[in-house]
Amino acid sequence: MQTADIKEIAALEQQALQADARGDTRRAVQCWEALLARAPDHPRALRSLSHEAFSAGRLDRARALLQRLVDVDGRDKQQWLNLSVVCLAQKDEDGEEAALRGALTVDPYDLVALVLRSRLYIRQGRRQAAAGACAAVAAVAPPLHTLPPDLQPVVREALDWHEAYNREFGAHLDSFLAPYLRELQGENLARFRESVDIMTGRKRRYDSQPALFHYQGLLPTSFFARSEFPWLDALEASTGDIREEFLAVLAAEQGFTPYIDYSEDQPLNQWAELNKSLSWSAFRLIDNGAPVEDNAARCPRTMAALRGAPQPDQPGRTPSAMFSVLKPKTRIPPHTGVSNVRLVTHLPLIVPPGCGFRVGNDTREWEVGKAWVFDDTIEHEAWNDSEQLRVVLIFDVWHPQLSQAERAMITAMTAGINQFTQAAGGFAL
Repeated sequence: MQTADIKEIAALEQQALQADARGDTRRAVQCWEALLARAPDHPRALRSLSHEAFSAGRLDRARALLQRLVDVDGRDKQQWLNLSVVCLAQKDEDGEEAALRGALTVDPYDLVALVLRSRLYIRQGRRQAAAGACAAVAAVAPPLHTLPPDLQPVVREALDWHEAYNREFGAHLDSFLAPYLRELQGENLARFRESVDIMTGRKRRYDSQPALFHYQGLLPTSFFARSEFPWLDALEASTGDIREEFLAVLAAEQGFTPYIDYSEDQPLNQWAELNKSLSWSAFRLIDNGAPVEDNAARCPRTMAALRGAPQPDQPGRTPSAMFSVLKPKTRIPPHTGVSNVRLVTHLPLIVPPGCGFRVGNDTREWEVGKAWVFDDTIEHEAWNDSEQLRVVLIFDVWHPQLSQAERAMITAMTAGINQFTQAAGGFAL
């Protein structure tokens, strides 16, 4: 292209933009047409003229211009989206689908393109394709209230369709699997049932999300089978003694500290309400791997019971053990622990009605004297909706799937971390 041609094209583009700016559509179109006659593949001219043609109802002209635009450029997803809108207006579903595929090839996460594709498949009655498209919308869409108002209804439509499809899918599987489950009645199929619930959207998937150290190969399990912890029988047999010692320290009203105690310069997130608050307090018996001497001396029978459990050995970090006291009308928000090499044990001591505990998809009520062990690196939360204190003895234990050699290396690793950082701590329950 000659220098004179380049200058003329630039001048026409400038004139067209100036005409657009002052609202002189007719003059702008003339300039864009003149420019396009000299440079048939000029992206801005093609885009501007296609917009003018669509606004005037000249769909064939708009489509031809947009098709040329994506053929010569196609790097902007909006070019493809505009083409899909023209195809929709022309009732050309094949063209619409191809244009949406082009937009998603440029940006596979574009919410508008995903929503338009889901609406196309729903309109066509292509249920399986629509299910996949709506699932993609659900995966990408942020909370509805954060979206522009004009986008919220169509996103909601895709999400509602996705939920309805999952309900129908789940009901079908329930019916289909019923005779198979009857044949296996008495077998432990809890994991299978939960997996189906997650696949059909009836439950969420929760994974182990330790904040500090994730040990490979340990399957995430919310509540562990009691049979893996034979020492629980002896612990539960000591419930009366342990509860009696707690009531004595409670009466003395000494030694209780806030369970959550971050410095003021830390990002608190969900802990803002409970930080430095005695609404959730602890009477610590073992803290960061060492006994709290004054507190432990007041609870000798509790300390003896704890020695029967396989407590972790990570100097400066764990084991830990405490009486956890939750005041009336207090909720502990969803959170996760720091490492899946240790599990957490609860022995309930005082449990008024209205208290509950959730780990992942599994919600349970405490029962005085009945202990359980759970993985605190899976999201969990607790609440006391009663008018009385809720009290649980909490302590950590080794994950039972770790061999003695693995436990020894984890202990050594902790010593190495402490040496490198010249600090300890950070494994609070």
